[in-house]
Amino acid sequence: MQIKRHGISIGMERMNSDFFLYIKAIGQLTHEDYEHITPLLEYALAGVKKQQVRMLIDLRDFEGWGLHAIWDELKLTLKHGNEFYRIAVLGDEGWQELATKVGGWFVSGEVRYFEKQHKAMDWLSQALEKESKKSGTGKELAFSTHS
Repeated sequence: MQIKRHGISIGMERMNSDFFLYIKAIGQLTHEDYEHITPLLEYALAGVKKQQVRMLIDLRDFEGWGLHAIWDELKLTLKHGNEFYRIAVLGDEGWQELATKVGGWFVSGEVRYFEKQHKAMDWLSQALEKESKKSGTGKELAFSTHS
C-alpha cells in the first residue's frame, strides 16, 4: 500500500533577530486539510502585533488543490491578504509561478516567485533591512521556510 502525503507545515524561523513565518505545502491539498490548517494559521496570525508579516511559502513538493480546497484557499487569502508585507513563493514548476501571480492579486503586500531558496531569502531580508532603517527596529514577525 502506497502512502500519499499531503498537507501544510506551518513554522516560524529566525534569521538573525528577525522572525519569518514558514509554510510548506505537500501533495494535493483537500478541503479536509484546510479544515485543520485554517485554525492553525489563524492562531499564528493572531500573535502578530504589527500586521506586516513576511512569509516564505515552499511549493516544491506541492501538487495542487482539490476543487473545494481552491475555494478554501481563496477565502483564507481574502480574509488575511492585508496582513502580509512580503511573500516569497519557492517553487519549481511553471504553473506554480502562474498561481503566485494570480494569488498576488488578493494580497496587499509584494508577492514574488523564486526557484532558488537563497534568492527568496535575500529578497525577504532586503525588506527587513529597509523596514529596520525606517522604524529603527527589525524585530517584527514574518514567515519563512528552509528545507
